[in-house]
Amino acid sequence: MKWSKWSGVLPIALLAGLAGCGSTGPQKVAAQAPPPTVEIAEVAPSDADIYVEYPGQTYARNMVDVRGRVEGYIEKWLFRPGQEVTAGQPLYILDLRPFQAQVQQAQGTLQQTEADLSFAQRQVSLRQAEANLAASQSNLVKAQQDYERLKPLVEQDAAAKQDLDAAVAALRSAEASVRANQANVEQARLATETQVQSTQGKVQAQRGALETATLNVQYGTIRAPIGGLIGDTLVPVGGLVNPNAAQPLTTVVPLDPIWVRFKVSESQYLAFMGKNGGPTKEGPRLELILADNSVFPPAGKVTNSLNQVDPRTGTLELQAEFPNPQHRLLPGQFGRVRYVAEHRTGVNLIPQRAVQQNQSIQTVFTVGEGDKIEARPVKTGARIGDAWLIEQGLRPGDRVVVEGLLTVRPGMVVHPVPYQEKAAAAGQRHGN
Repeated sequence: MKWSKWSGVLPIALLAGLAGCGSTGPQKVAAQAPPPTVEIAEVAPSDADIYVEYPGQTYARNMVDVRGRVEGYIEKWLFRPGQEVTAGQPLYILDLRPFQAQVQQAQGTLQQTEADLSFAQRQVSLRQAEANLAASQSNLVKAQQDYERLKPLVEQDAAAKQDLDAAVAALRSAEASVRANQANVEQARLATETQVQSTQGKVQAQRGALETATLNVQYGTIRAPIGGLIGDTLVPVGGLVNPNAAQPLTTVVPLDPIWVRFKVSESQYLAFMGKNGGPTKEGPRLELILADNSVFPPAGKVTNSLNQVDPRTGTLELQAEFPNPQHRLLPGQFGRVRYVAEHRTGVNLIPQRAVQQNQSIQTVFTVGEGDKIEARPVKTGARIGDAWLIEQGLRPGDRVVVEGLLTVRPGMVVHPVPYQEKAAAAGQRHGN
């Protein structure tokens, strides 16, 4: 009976002992486990630039349509779409034969008119009339002499009165002939002057026609009006070029400088004016952030602004220009325009990933005395790159947990190591 009694108690005691060993074993293992490793960033005062950003879009301000000045058919096409062209570069060549024929015709007409002018300037008819006048004046002198010689002889009955009458008639006829020839001279002089002036006018008109025909030959080669990036042709080889067509042949877009338009609210515009004296004056240095978050190297400046606020959106459009010598930017690209609105010194910056957001409460984990985790509420300010500017809650020297946030809780002992900023994040922070 004793054996059976102890035989029942001993297994129970053994099981209880084994259960006790099993329950205390893991607790000892957990107590002896090393504390988790976390990466920390020590808060240190630094300088920071507070940026203001606006979404913007690039555009070409002085895009020019390429049009023909004369009507003709395209014979050659001398560019490729998207090619960089310079001002004056030939783009199209029309069929020049009609224009060259007009030049030859104008040259022939001009030569004929110049010959007429040369003949008119010689005054042949005037000289003939002057010669006739001189002959009649000579006859008048002779008739006057005959009359004066016969008159005393008739008075002395030394000559017949009939001869004197004939001399008087000849004198009257010579005088009439002189008067007629004088009128002819005046008429010939007036006609010659009129002919010369008229022919000179024709010469000028023919020279203008020749110059117009020569210009048409030059216009038969259509050139780029400005330098820039050229678009696709809208009229193929063999197509008709019409100066009055609504559709241009192609377009040329200048890319240097490139323009960026962005809109600001009324309050932002007033702040901009108060800080910089207005967009028309020397404004701040602008940076352009591209779609891949890279910073476009040349800085820009605000050059123009529209003259009124849009009542529908309450915004005002500003226009900035950026040097684009390598033509990296094209019209229509989106980006962000920013400038330094404020420079602050002695501020506390921590990586954004260290801040935890729970509704409206922002907290960070810090490593305090004994490497224990502490939860601390903070108030963030401006976002600077991949960091937050901390307005309240942290002091210089505080150690903030950046990596390992999911494995810690307040009161836990941790093993802190310095935070190793990733290369991509460091590059982004430096760029922004």
